Amino acid sequence: MISKVVDSVGAAVSDISDGATIMISGFGRAGQPVELIDALLGQGATDLVVVSNNAGNGDHGLAALLAAGRVRKVICSFPRQSDSWVFDELYRAGKIELELVPQGNLAERIRAAGAGIGGFFTPTGYGTELGRGKEIREIDGRFHVFESPIFADFAFVSALKADRWGNLVYRKTSRNFGPVMATAAAVTVAQVDEVVELGTLDPEVVITPGIFVQRVVAVGEREWLAGGKFIGRRDLAQ
Repeated sequence: MISKVVDSVGAAVSDISDGATIMISGFGRAGQPVELIDALLGQGATDLVVVSNNAGNGDHGLAALLAAGRVRKVICSFPRQSDSWVFDELYRAGKIELELVPQGNLAERIRAAGAGIGGFFTPTGYGTELGRGKEIREIDGRFHVFESPIFADFAFVSALKADRWGNLVYRKTSRNFGPVMATAAAVTVAQVDEVVELGTLDPEVVITPGIFVQRVVAVGEREWLAGGKFIGRRDLAQ
């Protein structure tokens, strides 16, 4: 019987080695697989390269991994915001590398890796520091910069539900980078609110097919305040 379900977040990240490249889904807090990040923090791997839209929020999740000195380099599109003080301090002190990638380029570079595309030309970044040293080509009278794919050893994604084959559905905007990252990593680890019986998920709403997912771990249901504010999770065993 095929089952990609693992017993715990610790088991899901246990074989990640020093120097690994890890894609982490999320747009700010939405869709960020915090439980997997916390498990990685406890697991001990260091010298990591993290690919994410943001460079951490507040003191939790990705920011906590950065604060522990476990990340060597961040590849992202939006490293600075009002609560990104952890990254900001590390970067100003020269303790972390940054590869800044425009958001559309970031998504397309990840998608290219998953689709087996060797790279692409885009006008975004031409004539700026982001295009320095890259191949330039004029296409239809407009200059374009060549961008290469971004691959990863692992992808951490957060989804709403999965079955034991690893088929995933997402909750609204929490979908963001998860589906494309799942295609671009050697091993995709999905944390979900709930694992449901095979055949329960409507195939028409499955966003990430199980072929792209190697591990699934249930972390419990979200709890919400009135107005939709996320406040935590409820253990499904309770």
